[in-house]
Amino acid sequence: MFSLDKKYLQSLVESSPDIIVAVDRQGTIIYYNDGARENLHYSPEEIIGEKVTRIYPSLDEARRVMKAMRESSNKGRIASFETVFRNKDGELIPVAISGSLIRDEQGNEIGSIGFARDVRRMRRREQLATAGEIAVSLAHEINNPLESITNNLELLSRAVESHLSEAELAVEHQHMDAIRESVGRVTAIVRRLDEMCRKGIYETRDYMAGKRMADLAPREGEAEKPESRAVGEVSWPLAGMAVLVLDDDTSVVNSLADLLRAERCIVYTTTRPSAALGIVRNVKLDAVISDVVMPEMDGYEFYLRLREEMPELPVILMTAYYYDKDHIIKRSRLRGLEGAIFKKPVNPAKLRQMLAQVRRKAQVQKPQRVTQGAA
Repeated sequence: MFSLDKKYLQSLVESSPDIIVAVDRQGTIIYYNDGARENLHYSPEEIIGEKVTRIYPSLDEARRVMKAMRESSNKGRIASFETVFRNKDGELIPVAISGSLIRDEQGNEIGSIGFARDVRRMRRREQLATAGEIAVSLAHEINNPLESITNNLELLSRAVESHLSEAELAVEHQHMDAIRESVGRVTAIVRRLDEMCRKGIYETRDYMAGKRMADLAPREGEAEKPESRAVGEVSWPLAGMAVLVLDDDTSVVNSLADLLRAERCIVYTTTRPSAALGIVRNVKLDAVISDVVMPEMDGYEFYLRLREEMPELPVILMTAYYYDKDHIIKRSRLRGLEGAIFKKPVNPAKLRQMLAQVRRKAQVQKPQRVTQGAA
């Protein structure tokens, strides 16, 4: 039978990155490996022969670990028992210990050995995973109201133009630009939290002496300033265009519908995909703007249903989530979706531009279809 050499086994234990410490019956350290040296910063000469309380924050904590071993139902063994070590620099290190009592041939307790692993990285990964879940929810819950704010701000901007003098208008535009910049900053903060969680990079900064906070401040150039209609602009490239707006958030539906009506579009609205399909079947539309995450069906399924029934109807998908974890937009593009607005709040100027492109493309294709039909 193959067996490992004792010196080889001793070398494996010695070089293990885990903290391995053995003590005798009196709690004196008798073994201390390389992993312990790297994590606790004591040299073997400094620690062997010292009481094990040297590496615990208190005597009570050392006794708690030994009590867990002695009262264990698994013959003096513990697994992943959480405690705290204190290193040479006074830093507290949360660890998970797997260890057991050491007994002589007669079964008498003569000491114990523990294999401890620093759990800070594992806890940080768990914290980041939790933060990631929060970031996903936060993006949805914040970006939908920001969408409504952005749309209503655009409508307000247009409304004041006809009621104020040039001097008054200049002042009010400064106020509205400040709101747009604040919306852009909030959007950038939520995006930064989302990226930080997905990349596993948790950055902090000081906010009080000895206290730290997550560093979510947007970097230079990250906060976008939403564009708005130029003062005095009077063209109506979307006039008469029939558009369906579908979103399960009524504030988004209403504000986006008002914005499109201000562009002289004919707008139909609903909060349910099933109702949207009914509208599509009974009304001639030029475009559909749909949310991605909805009850009944997601944006991808809704798009496929539309493509099956109305293959030439343009669809624009929008989402309050920064991370398309189900690849709904990506899959939709692979199935033929040409345009998509990934992130709310939707820039009104870009939305106008996208719908104008949809209209121009339809106008170009229409004569081609008529020619092909005549042939």
